[in-house]
Amino acid sequence: MGYTDTVEVGIIMGSSSDARIMLEAARVLDGFGVLHEDLIVSAHRTPERLGDYARHAEEIGLRVIIAGAGGAAHLPGMIASYTVVPVVGVPIMAYNDKEKGTSAFGGLDSLLSMSEMPAGSPVACVGVNKAANAGIYAAMVLAGSYPDLADALHEYRHKKHDAVLEESEELRKGGLAKFGA
Repeated sequence: MGYTDTVEVGIIMGSSSDARIMLEAARVLDGFGVLHEDLIVSAHRTPERLGDYARHAEEIGLRVIIAGAGGAAHLPGMIASYTVVPVVGVPIMAYNDKEKGTSAFGGLDSLLSMSEMPAGSPVACVGVNKAANAGIYAAMVLAGSYPDLADALHEYRHKKHDAVLEESEELRKGGLAKFGA
């Protein structure tokens, strides 16, 4: 079930290595029936494509852009400088050594580049690797226009609430040692 027959959310990322994180935004939007387009748009390797994408976003009526990037992470900020469409940045922990899973700055470099944008080109920013939150935020932006989507978001929140109460009861009954096993 879709709330519109047009795409209103763009999910972009700096490279294919970001897809494993950005997939979570797509899954959330899919779960709410929100159509999205997904593309690789590199701020550093394809700057012309970046400008074209931002203009394209306004032309086709995108209402939110979710932009994920690691390292220097200029993608969300550069997109925001080209368009009035709200941009939600997803800082991605860029790995230096994929076998060891270490990161030079633990995603802090990406987080700061998105959250510390200069006045005039704001980027909303979620936590490092928290693309699912970006998907929820995009759905919340759209919910003002789609009452059914707002209802679905309320139901989602109620389910999260109930899950915490159920876990708490399991913990109370079984004790901490059994609960964590």
